[in-house]
Amino acid sequence: MATQRPLGFWLKLVDGLINQQFDGLVEEHGVTRPQWQIMNVLAENPSTETELTNVLKPFFDSTVSVSAAEPVTELIESGWVDFDGERYSLTGLGHESLLRLGEVVEHQREKITENIPAEEYDATLDVLQRMARNLGWNE
Repeated sequence: MATQRPLGFWLKLVDGLINQQFDGLVEEHGVTRPQWQIMNVLAENPSTETELTNVLKPFFDSTVSVSAAEPVTELIESGWVDFDGERYSLTGLGHESLLRLGEVVEHQREKITENIPAEEYDATLDVLQRMARNLGWNE
């Protein structure tokens, strides 16, 4: 019988594969992952640069300085985001692009969970959340 690999191995492997595939997927459609996150936030509410930067922080190593300035500037240049001097918001074109990207991302999520019953997926999320809390995570 083969030696079972530890939890950390599987978490890092799956996380790396998800990130690699997701990054490639959105980049094929003209945006980076930070831009995708920004667009999702702006689809809900107009936001300041500080608010957008705070949204991006969890996706980067805590030692990395994060700023929404560059990704949001590129979205403005693409006509997907407007800036009124204080807050950024999605344009009509930005909403349309986000909708199309959302369909592509949803297809990818379905692919990731293919052959995994909903109950198993939900149980996995539940266990991971409890492990995170056991390790001191606090929402």
